[in-house]
Amino acid sequence: MADAYKVNDLRGKTVDELKALLVDLKREQINQRFEAATGQTENTGRVKIVRRAIARVKTLLHQNRAGASTSAAKS
Repeated sequence: MADAYKVNDLRGKTVDELKALLVDLKREQINQRFEAATGQTENTGRVKIVRRAIARVKTLLHQNRAGASTSAAKS
């Protein structure tokens, strides 16, 4: 599952796809937190994977936004 969140794979996605993935990851993070709070967590390492995937997606979205604004400023 961690392979699905590699940066090279994420770079090929559109901004809309990244935003949708971010929403899904945040939902999964909330579910993981509830499971941890109630003691139902089976895979505690998944919390770390989801947290890092969220950071990767946010970074790419920020880079896309920054790249678009700098290219618009150069024109």
